Amino acid sequence: MEFAFTDEQQMIAETAQAFFAENATSDRTRKAMAGDGIDRALWQGFCQELALSGIGLPESSGGAGLGFVELAIIAESAGAQVAALPMLGSLVQAGQAIAAGGSDAQRGEWLPDLISGERIAGYFHDATLQASGDRLTGGSRFVTHGSSADLFVVTDMQQVWIVRADAPGVTVTAQTSMDQTRPFAHVALMDVPGERLSDPGAALVAAHQAAFIAVAAEALGGAQACLDRTVAYSKERVQFGRQIGSFQAYKHRLADMMIEIEQARSAVYWAACAVDEGSDEAAMAIHAAKSFAADAYFRCAGDMIQLHGGIGFTWEHDAHIFFKRARSLQAMLGSGNWHREKIATMILGEAA
Repeated sequence: MEFAFTDEQQMIAETAQAFFAENATSDRTRKAMAGDGIDRALWQGFCQELALSGIGLPESSGGAGLGFVELAIIAESAGAQVAALPMLGSLVQAGQAIAAGGSDAQRGEWLPDLISGERIAGYFHDATLQASGDRLTGGSRFVTHGSSADLFVVTDMQQVWIVRADAPGVTVTAQTSMDQTRPFAHVALMDVPGERLSDPGAALVAAHQAAFIAVAAEALGGAQACLDRTVAYSKERVQFGRQIGSFQAYKHRLADMMIEIEQARSAVYWAACAVDEGSDEAAMAIHAAKSFAADAYFRCAGDMIQLHGGIGFTWEHDAHIFFKRARSLQAMLGSGNWHREKIATMILGEAA
């Protein structure tokens, strides 16, 4: 595997970092948090002006046709600014599922609008979903940006369906979420017509791989931002006539954060490379990336608050936005312990 970015990947990284740094500002994010959790101007710019929303999706449907390394690059850049976007549910989970498992007609109908941002999709799994033919009854209380969705991709791990949000029998109720940049909704289905995907197995694999890698990369970006902001603060804040970053105990905490982040970076891009190259290590790598990066982000976000002192605990400071996103990512798509158990089973088999 080649872990160095190509010139094209480096260009994508620089473009995405500059875009999010300029546009995903704290003021705009806070305004989105007070609404539906989406910075609409940022979403439009990301999908239509930056034209990076189609990364990882087929060119035949308006995507860029690139791989999961490029997807991780975009997710890392968005995570560094805690961008208030519905990218995870709409493009990563639903988009990948439709691209991998949908028919030509389904891809043609849905993917162009998802890539352009004109439509937003939610994605959820319901193990107790009741399906009578293609009529569905069930739901989920944890659908990211579900209140803003125009359609839902729904799975019971055996089949995958597309459900229109305005279909009779669909009820969507906004939830109070800890991470207001990625709010949850309770979506209930009562005898709702669904449109079955033709290859559910491929849809599930693609959606899960993409989601694990995107969440891990987002956590990596957030953790790096926590360190960068804390280092900048340590050079500005003066105590006892010295910059606080000059104190040894403070330096040690920063060094610990850096070590966690660099290990997480290796795990994230190992996973993305493994999936892109069809490696036998791919399954293990994505579990390692998600568990390691999410846990590293949570530790770095906590350190960011403590190392900023009193100001870090206030609502006016952005540290709490990073902390809430970090805690949300830790619990999302399986806890670190769940992923580590998966790895142990892969290595040890029944002995695990």
